[in-house]
Amino acid sequence: MPHRAPHATSTTERGAFCTARCDCGWRGPARRARSQARTDAQRHLAEVAPGSGHDGDGSGRPLE
Repeated sequence: MPHRAPHATSTTERGAFCTARCDCGWRGPARRARSQARTDAQRHLAEVAPGSGHDGDGSGRPLE
């Protein structure tokens, strides 16, 4: 089985809302704009990237 990165994000839709999620368990807020959900996922990846100096704010939510 190939090795998966601990932080692989995706988006899911439910009705009119889109949510970003990560394999690590992080989940962003429900957004009406898919583009904003993708931005939330990009922020999460940037926060947990090696060399970023921290592993997020501990809340499980993206910083805004």
